[in-house]
Amino acid sequence: MLLFAAIAFTILAWASAFVVIRGVAPFVGGGALALGRLAVGAVALGILVLAQRRWVWPTRRDWVRLVVYGLGWFGAYNVTLNLAEHTLDAGTTALIVGIGPILIALGAGLFLGEGIPRWLAIGAGVAFLGVVLIGVGTSLASSGDRPIDPIGVVWALVAAVVYAVGVLAQKPMAGRIPASQITLIGCVIGLIACLPFSGQLASELAAAPTGAWLGVAYLGIVPTALAFTTWGFALGRMPAGQLGVTTYIVPPITVVAGLIFFAEVPAPLAIVGGVLSLVGVALSRRSASAAPAVPPTRENLPE
Repeated sequence: MLLFAAIAFTILAWASAFVVIRGVAPFVGGGALALGRLAVGAVALGILVLAQRRWVWPTRRDWVRLVVYGLGWFGAYNVTLNLAEHTLDAGTTALIVGIGPILIALGAGLFLGEGIPRWLAIGAGVAFLGVVLIGVGTSLASSGDRPIDPIGVVWALVAAVVYAVGVLAQKPMAGRIPASQITLIGCVIGLIACLPFSGQLASELAAAPTGAWLGVAYLGIVPTALAFTTWGFALGRMPAGQLGVTTYIVPPITVVAGLIFFAEVPAPLAIVGGVLSLVGVALSRRSASAAPAVPPTRENLPE
């Protein structure tokens, strides 16, 4: 029950993040918003870790993973996601980032020695075709006085890639190091990487309305501090691929929320592409669900 609650909270919090970022984007730039979000998140996580009074010191190899995790998922992911939503609606961005689980599976096959089964390759091809359709659809669409720039699709794709890198770097530590501690260290590393945006953040927040301030605070506390911690909790108790499947629910929730709050929906062709991408992800999972169990050996035991 606790595991289900952690997964449900993570999904809802991350879906809400796409919508809140879209609302704050007109007032705070991509890098500056990432810095503000991570600053708030680091404070909240620091309080959470202190309250738990438990610290597991990472190994040297863990520190390498933590740097990759922090720079990728907290630094690069937040910046590129924010930049994408300056020109893409929240739903389209979520549909593109939703290919992250298939990238995780491909990364595990290429770099962790798990191989690339036939259905994974087929699913990857279908998902890629879906992304192409999203790109074509957004290039033909416009949103009032803020035309959609296809470069937003590129930023969203980069966000999906670094999201996958972050999960692959985090998985070997999940369950061994407390989730809140991993999240805190990753958040601080991402925060340090985003410090060059300090001047921009100060100047833009000074001119921003109260709603933008509240949006930055919300992004730091809920989708970052709390949701990344609940994600880490779940990741330590189930395989990364199975947990990644649960994030397929994020894009539909985001599309509905974007319609409610901003009267925005992805372009029709982008919706078709998004559905096709999710079909590709589902096809890629056929091999995982049908694969026979592999007896544990010294080579495939988790570290």
